[in-house]
Parts: sequence; structure tokens; C-alpha cells
Amino acid sequence: MSRIGKKPVELQGTTVKVSGREISVNGKGGTLTYVHRPEVSVTVDDDAKEVVVTRQDDSKISKAMHGLTRSLIANMIEGVTKGYSIVMEVHGVGYTAAVQGNKVKLKLGYADERIVEIPGGVTVVVKPGSAMSEVTVTGIDKQLVGQTAAAMRQHRKPEPYNGKGVRYQGEQIIRKQGKAFGN
Repeated sequence: MSRIGKKPVELQGTTVKVSGREISVNGKGGTLTYVHRPEVSVTVDDDAKEVVVTRQDDSKISKAMHGLTRSLIANMIEGVTKGYSIVMEVHGVGYTAAVQGNKVKLKLGYADERIVEIPGGVTVVVKPGSAMSEVTVTGIDKQLVGQTAAAMRQHRKPEPYNGKGVRYQGEQIIRKQGKAFGN
């Protein structure tokens, strides 16, 4: 039995509607929808103010989708109530980030600027600094916020010798010593 799937999800002041296999969550942040797999069923208990996910049988895919569907619904509810935010740091001499329209332009030591599209529903704010730029990615969809941050990071992952690159705030970079010159 999935321990995560068995736990009901509290509504936390949101309205959850289930029509067929489509789930829509509406809150102060906006509206998110998700179409769940046929191996599970989702019901809203208005008296207890919670969402309950149950599975059809004990097959392997049903067990996997049981916990996944419950987690996705919990993430949707948290997203429309609180929202999600990822803070990233751009380290390096001459490395900068700037938002222009719906694009983030990154100068990361290449001959050209790297451009990352900002999808709808995601907001990117850049706070420039002397040693590093701080980029904040916010939105109500956890997957979309994480995917946007990962797209920025993939252009220049932090390297272990000088620590230059795009990293998540608080990310530990294991530093290497580098070349030792003759004795």
C-alpha cells in the first residue's frame, strides 16, 4: 500500500473540481489543471475538506500512479495558495543575467548570449550584484518553475575549479585543487 497515496490532501482554502479524469484546482494564485491516469480515481470530500485518491487494483502501475497522483494534487494546491520560488546565482567575472520581455539573456563567457524563454505563468526577476547576479524564478506550477531554472543552469553548470557558472542558491560545489606546479 502506498503510504503517500493513502494520505488525504487538505484543500487549504482552494476549490478542487473533478470532472471525469480532469482535476482543476483554483486558489488565490490562479488555476491549475491535471488529467490523471485511469488506474486511479480522485474524489473530493467536501465535509472533511480534503481530496482522496484511490487506486483500482494492486498492479505495479496502479501503485506507482497512486502516490504520484496524490503528490501532484498536493503540489497543485500548494502552488495556487503559496506559489513556488527558486533562487539561482550567476557566479563569474563578466557573467550576467538580464530579463528582456519574455526572455532571460545570460552572458556566461561564451562568444554569444544564451537565451532562455520564460514560459507563461512563470516570473523571472534578476537582482544584479558586483560578484554575482541573483535570479529568482517564481510561479504556481512547481514543474514549470523547476524546468525553467534547470534550463538556465544547463547553459553553464558550476565548474569545480573556480566555481563559475549558474547554480541554485545554497548548492554545494565540491572544489578541486587544480594543478600543482613544480617543487
